[in-house]
Amino acid sequence: MIVLGIILLIIGFIAAIHIIWILGIIALVIGAVFAIAGFLGHEIGGRKHVY
Repeated sequence: MIVLGIILLIIGFIAAIHIIWILGIIALVIGAVFAIAGFLGHEIGGRKHVY
């Protein structure tokens, strides 16, 4: 999800479409929260590991 957020940020910046920029920020933040929670050992969606 972090990679998707970065891609959306780049596309939104290049195309100057603000909604894609905002969606990229949201995806990046959610991906970072999931990654941090996963590294701390918390289950996300019933899974301890995300592959």
